[in-house]
Amino acid sequence: MEKTTPAVVSVIISKDVSRVQDLFSNPFGFPDFFGSPFGQGQGDGSDGQGGTQKQQIGGGSGFFITSDGMIVTNRHVVEDTTADYSVLTNDGQEHNATVLARDPVNDIAVIKIDGNDYPTLNLGDSDSLKIGQTVIAIGNSLGEFTNTVSRGIVSGLKRNLTASGGFGQNEKLTNIIQTDAAINPGNSGGPLLDINGDVIGVNVAIAQGAQNIGFALPSNQIKKVIDQVKTTGKISTPYLGVRYIPIDKIIQKENSLPFDYGVLVSRGEKITDFAVIPGSPADRAGLVENDIILEINGTKIDDKNGLADQISHYNIGDTLSLKIWHKGDEKEVKVVLAERF
Repeated sequence: MEKTTPAVVSVIISKDVSRVQDLFSNPFGFPDFFGSPFGQGQGDGSDGQGGTQKQQIGGGSGFFITSDGMIVTNRHVVEDTTADYSVLTNDGQEHNATVLARDPVNDIAVIKIDGNDYPTLNLGDSDSLKIGQTVIAIGNSLGEFTNTVSRGIVSGLKRNLTASGGFGQNEKLTNIIQTDAAINPGNSGGPLLDINGDVIGVNVAIAQGAQNIGFALPSNQIKKVIDQVKTTGKISTPYLGVRYIPIDKIIQKENSLPFDYGVLVSRGEKITDFAVIPGSPADRAGLVENDIILEINGTKIDDKNGLADQISHYNIGDTLSLKIWHKGDEKEVKVVLAERF
């Protein structure tokens, strides 16, 4: 741990807030599932009434991936575009941080501080993980106890779940790692390490009301994102351009559909929530509302292989073959993925 701990940092979230605003009636902003970044607030010492003051409203974790100050954390830690972010390094120094990129698909963000010669962590191979394997979590527990180290095992692999937050946010997490290593609010964005000190996951969520159930995004799921930011300074995400409802046996029965798998292309609640986004790859390929997407490049779309997860495996400009059910007939269509804006 002497080699890995110096590469783990605390991410501090600050904001100009009203002195009379009760920010901390819910101090852990994601009570249902996310390992919340929110810890105890700290003001700037002002004692007047009214107006605003700079206040620390939360804290998360992260770790260096380049020696010149590039840091991985969770997107939900730095999601507030109106907040200011700083990083507390292992030597006790605080540095102003800039958000370089927020991944619209994975709960990953990359931030940066100035400087050089920072210690870094290596990304390991999460595909080689075995249930029962020893893992170590490091992070800013409760937004207060920096570089807290806890040990556990891999409790489960390839878990799929929906994480919900206290502000009505929901996020689908797929193929994630379950561990019994202690992960607390504020640990979000910190590394989950194997016994060699390699990062095999990024701590992302806890199950509230349960004991020793934490989750981490697998390292192999985020390598492409990190490489993109290192190379281009941004995250470029391919997209298809459809709104959809995953089909299961219940949806099939309720809607008299011919399949119990795939996704039904469907519009949203608002009139502007088109089933197929105009000008998108799906639109150019001729997909329409009520089509069912059954397969992508021969892979069946079901609860183990979600549509968004499958799209994330490909790159912008890739041509995919979709098997769809269109107005009573099965057919193959070609789609060229474009960049999500």
